[in-house]
Amino acid sequence: MQSWRRKALWLALLTSWLLGLLGVFPLLRLAVPARPRAESPKGWPRWLDAELLQSFSQTVELPEDAPRSPLAPRSGSCDWGACFDASKCRGGGFKVFAYPAADPISETQRRILAAIEGSRYHTFSPAEACLLLLSLDASAGECSPVPPQWNGGKNHLILRLHSASCSQTFPLGQAMVAEASPTVDTFRPGFDVALPFLPEAHPLRGGAPGQLRQHSPQPRVALVALAEERGGWHMAGTNSSAYLWDGRCEQDHGREQTHPGATLPNATFCLIPGCRPDALRFLQTLQILLAALQEMPPTRVLALRQQTQFLWDTYFSSVEKIVHTTLEIIQDRILGVSAHPSLLWNSPPGALLALPSFSTSPSDFPFYHLQQGSRPADRFSALIWVGAPGQPPLKLIQAVAGSQHCAQILVLWSSEKPPPPRWPETAVPVIVMEGPRKVSDRFFPYSTINTDAILSLDAHSSLSTSEVDFAFVVWQSFPERMVGFLTWSHFWDRARNGWGYTAKRSNEFSMVLTSAAFYHRYYHTLFTHSLPKALRTLADEAPTCVDVLMNFLVAAVTKLPPIKVPYGKRHQETRTPLAPRGLGPAPADQDCINQMATGFGQMPLVSSRLRLDPVLFKDPVSVLRKKYRSLEKP
Repeated sequence: MQSWRRKALWLALLTSWLLGLLGVFPLLRLAVPARPRAESPKGWPRWLDAELLQSFSQTVELPEDAPRSPLAPRSGSCDWGACFDASKCRGGGFKVFAYPAADPISETQRRILAAIEGSRYHTFSPAEACLLLLSLDASAGECSPVPPQWNGGKNHLILRLHSASCSQTFPLGQAMVAEASPTVDTFRPGFDVALPFLPEAHPLRGGAPGQLRQHSPQPRVALVALAEERGGWHMAGTNSSAYLWDGRCEQDHGREQTHPGATLPNATFCLIPGCRPDALRFLQTLQILLAALQEMPPTRVLALRQQTQFLWDTYFSSVEKIVHTTLEIIQDRILGVSAHPSLLWNSPPGALLALPSFSTSPSDFPFYHLQQGSRPADRFSALIWVGAPGQPPLKLIQAVAGSQHCAQILVLWSSEKPPPPRWPETAVPVIVMEGPRKVSDRFFPYSTINTDAILSLDAHSSLSTSEVDFAFVVWQSFPERMVGFLTWSHFWDRARNGWGYTAKRSNEFSMVLTSAAFYHRYYHTLFTHSLPKALRTLADEAPTCVDVLMNFLVAAVTKLPPIKVPYGKRHQETRTPLAPRGLGPAPADQDCINQMATGFGQMPLVSSRLRLDPVLFKDPVSVLRKKYRSLEKP
């Protein structure tokens, strides 16, 4: 028995010893790294298709960069929490103070200052500013001196759209840097902002939109065109798998660098890369991009082209948009990532026109109902403006209150006469807001308005309940547009060499009068907080300009025309108080459309010939079969 026990003990010891050896060897292999083999250079990752990378399967040494001048020291440990005091931005909101440029001021600095001073972010007091901005785009390399409120660069933004020699020696400290084509070794992710390299002749505001054709890619048109430094283009067609590039690149000459040609070639995508190591590494992967584009269906390629044109037009087509995009990125960091979800940044009209002060939910804006499969609420608020004549709109209130979709009626009483002591009894509340107001105050975002839809009316307006109901149903299908009854149209006046507009009846129109129109309440927020103060002042001085300005705003945001709905003959005989001589604008007000086009940087109005009528409208059938019967009454 004892011998059997001894044999079992020895067998157990031998088994544990063998198991220990088998477990230790793999651990030793993990703990001691193997020597690198000289004959097996590091190549592309295994998950990439080797057939697409035949010419790049081996490592290629990038060309040496030209000697660089020593950069000014940056705080490498800077991050959002250490080098920026966000508490200054919570009390008074996101306000930006721009330091005045030192003489001689460059054209780029003038445009930057104009873009900031005309924005909703600007403040004239550095004490109440959340962010202090200093531009280094000086002429002849002469930078502004260090400002007295520098404080080591904390809560400061250095903006540089072009290369400047003074930026190499300027003490950046804890300041954020927003510059064009930054280098990898100095860029601080999550703190600095990278901007595209742009010519000095870039427009201040507006900018030319891209012209995209319906079919993409077009037959026998190059799929990708790559710019050469000396002025040529490397082309790759839809049937070509090879892409010629010799790996050579000249030194980046900054603002003196000339890009090839004034116009881009006829290609689906055009690339103008820089000449830095990160750009050269991108060029080495260009063959992968070309192969991916060749595999995509034409509809997907067209969608990519549309997206690139949207991003260019929204964020990069002018100096004003680039500056505002930079400030919006910083504001998002202050408010948090939820301030602008990715849908707002990557879908029209873009994050610059989706103010986080209004909402951070896409469902609250009028632009994203189609993407989210939702529909605006089934109620609206009527906003009736009572101006100088001071006549109570009693019949209008009764007609609007009879609508099944009306939630409340707000009367903005801006007349010197006192309002009547009694108002008609209605099924919805009637709220009277007294006090002298400017004409533009009718578009103020009043907290009393608690519905998405607003029916803007004047005291002289004459509408029936059926007209209100049908116009609201139409607006629910197009919540981002204006839906109205009376229309104007704009035209180019060759005699005056400028824009003009008329109320003459025609099939084509581009504006609807706000004396009877539906629109989303968000446009009150944009009108008050996004438009420059100079444009709102112009609308107050010229009576009919307030209608023009509101139509400019909606058209600039949506890139779409308004929608016209039918109205009775009594509207045509009504005289609007904003134009005492009739429906058309007064001659003195005609010039406001040119001043507004200058303020917007372009003509945003879009003409249309579409009018939406109800089913069986004016058809020779029994009136009992028609839903909106009073529309056809004389």
